[in-house]
Amino acid sequence: MADAGAGTDADAGAAVPEVLESGGRRRRRPRGWKCMPFIIGTETCEKVGSIGVAANLTVYLVTRFNIGQLQATNITNIFYGTLNFSPLLGAFISDAYLGRFRTLAYGSFASLLGMLGLTLSASLPALKVSSCNQTTQLGEHCNSPSTLQLSVLYLSLGFLIIGGGAIRPCSLPFGVDQFDMTDEKSRKGLNSYYNWYYGTTSAALVFSMTIIIYIQTKISWPIGFGIPTFFMLMAIIILFMGTRLYVHVPPEGSIFTGIAHVLVASFKKRRLKIPCPGDTNQQELLLYNPPTRGNRIFRLPLTSQFRFLNKGTIVREGDINSDGSARNPWELCSIQQIEEVKCLIRIVPICISGIMCFVALAQQYTYIILQILTMDCHLGPHFEIPAASVITISFIALTVFMPIYDRILVPMARRFTGVESGITLLQRQGIGLVISPISMVVAGLVECKRRNSALSNGGKSPLSVFWLAPQLVLMGIAEAFNAVGQIEFYNKQFPEHMLTLAGSLFFVTLAGANYLSTALASITGKVTSRDGHTSWLTDNINLGKLDYYFYFIALMGVLNLFYFLICSHYYQYKSMSLYAEESIEEADKEIEINTDVRNK
Repeated sequence: MADAGAGTDADAGAAVPEVLESGGRRRRRPRGWKCMPFIIGTETCEKVGSIGVAANLTVYLVTRFNIGQLQATNITNIFYGTLNFSPLLGAFISDAYLGRFRTLAYGSFASLLGMLGLTLSASLPALKVSSCNQTTQLGEHCNSPSTLQLSVLYLSLGFLIIGGGAIRPCSLPFGVDQFDMTDEKSRKGLNSYYNWYYGTTSAALVFSMTIIIYIQTKISWPIGFGIPTFFMLMAIIILFMGTRLYVHVPPEGSIFTGIAHVLVASFKKRRLKIPCPGDTNQQELLLYNPPTRGNRIFRLPLTSQFRFLNKGTIVREGDINSDGSARNPWELCSIQQIEEVKCLIRIVPICISGIMCFVALAQQYTYIILQILTMDCHLGPHFEIPAASVITISFIALTVFMPIYDRILVPMARRFTGVESGITLLQRQGIGLVISPISMVVAGLVECKRRNSALSNGGKSPLSVFWLAPQLVLMGIAEAFNAVGQIEFYNKQFPEHMLTLAGSLFFVTLAGANYLSTALASITGKVTSRDGHTSWLTDNINLGKLDYYFYFIALMGVLNLFYFLICSHYYQYKSMSLYAEESIEEADKEIEINTDVRNK
């Protein structure tokens, strides 16, 4: 890592701080690793802050706001669903209007306001709900929160959603902007950046899920929320400390507009016939294919899949200006634009399959808190583990498994498959989808044992919380395959200028899982409580059948695996060519040649 970073700094030295772009514009030369302490420091502090206030939300709502367990669970799922869906809007605003740095800055301030609101709700007497004693902890006989208290709570969560929607899609790509992609050493430094980024994020997550949560539940909620708020303030300070070093990529227009251009142009020309329908190589010479410009351009060759979109590149008389540009982007698109939309169309079905894996993840992380509250949380005679901290077993399993996968399993697999990464991107996701329902079956078996022991001991199970470790370890390994595999898949299969959308799409998958989890819980509760039967999901989980619900999720995971296999069978990996920056003369020549061919 150090070698890559040192090489990058040498190439991006202060001797040549600016370079000329085509057209005579000046832009700052990428400084590579000189910017990374600020970007990685910002991301680490932001993660400690955001996770520190959100990870223990269910417990906070139940114990301090006197909200019932099922209602608190649904509020948490809706919050996380909206939080994970918001990056899609953040990506649009960043690409179309603000750029990544300004979006990051505004989002950081919004997150800070949200954290301040939660800290005040736990500190000020007027915003605190009267606490319940142990026998009325479910909230049935406790004072309900007032309108003011709920307003402050929901407003704070709203600011956290706005902040997360701005930060999540822009943080990683903003770091990528700081590397010069025309330089080999800089590209190696970028790989090192990915390792440091995910490594520090995991460390921040474990810190929040252990130390911060312990302070919140065992010492003080105001202090437990105040520490993450301080870290968020530090994130803003660190971000602005590196302002003079950053490369600020200006907004280039919304990619959603480009997608609309392709769909409209193809629809308008739907009645035209594609030339040489059986030969895509010949089609490339006859369709609109202007050169791309930039420091590193991955040019996508024409494919025959979804060929109806190819009609949007057919050139009619008057479609091209004298300089080779399209006269109306709603009537003529380039092959590059068409193929970028095809990449998106191919990826979406794969993305949908990942939702079910995260549903299993969300169900375990949500209901495991309710299980832990009825189990023995002691580690030794004196120390009691906070309920929300038990989930870190899954993250630790993921963190430990990653180097094992990278250093041992990949080289072993490479010998048999001949694939550089050991297995393909889709195979990696598929393995995660196999392990996910297995973890749910294990979770169901453990829940059955926990419920029986709790009913035999007056509602409190003597089982240690470490009985939950096997399912959490399996879920962590499933996440290492599927979730990390999704991130790698999106970053490699999306076109380069769609990377902000790629980052947001991963969080949209999480959002879909949260919303689906809420819907499944609601439907299951209503269906299983018909005809006077006790619902599988109740506020008192000892009276429900949570294990049956886990088996149901496992069955859905198996069905989802078959869906994924069908999508994988028809998926066509992106092929691309690396083009160096082209001169204006060569570009004009290429356009002229292609135009002449079409006229003939």
